[in-house]
Amino acid sequence: MALYQNDAISINVGERLRELRTMNDLSLRALAIKSGLSIHTLSMIEKGKVSPSVSALYKLAEAMDVSITYFFSPHSKRRQVIFLKSDARTHMPFTRGIFEGLGGENFAGNIEPFLLTLESSANSGPQVMTHAGEEFVFCLRGQLEYQVDHQIYELSAGDSLLFAAHLKHRWKNPGKTVATALIIVSGVIDRDALQEIHWRAGE
Repeated sequence: MALYQNDAISINVGERLRELRTMNDLSLRALAIKSGLSIHTLSMIEKGKVSPSVSALYKLAEAMDVSITYFFSPHSKRRQVIFLKSDARTHMPFTRGIFEGLGGENFAGNIEPFLLTLESSANSGPQVMTHAGEEFVFCLRGQLEYQVDHQIYELSAGDSLLFAAHLKHRWKNPGKTVATALIIVSGVIDRDALQEIHWRAGE
């Protein structure tokens, strides 16, 4: 079963990555050195042959000094009010999961909401993540396991978690069914005055 509607706006991560790398005048080798990812992996992502893990996306965002939201909508004008119809959400697939943008990529503020949908056994990647601000997680369905600062939190539908996002964290779906969660990151550092984007994190 598809994780999202067929008419959803799906983002080509590889195309966005190539665009950003070109804008920064970086070769694949230079980006590999900055991000810690291999040239082969970067090439496969850009060609659309593999979907990156979330932790890999965070490494790429950090290496090029942008927010992960760049991969949703890189040149959008930011507004103070965002109304988003359900069929207008952007969808960014990654390994065995989907990030859905809920307007934060266009909002002129320091909060970014996402919907996270994970297949059974899907996870954020092999490495932990850290980034600016605070992170709120509300499990909508299924099961979600968050590891924050070496402590494990098991969430079921209706459970929530709030933590300082500079703490090392990762997540996975330990259940046998699809899991969905609302994730809200606040305290995002706004870099629009300098470049265009926003919070950073690392694998």
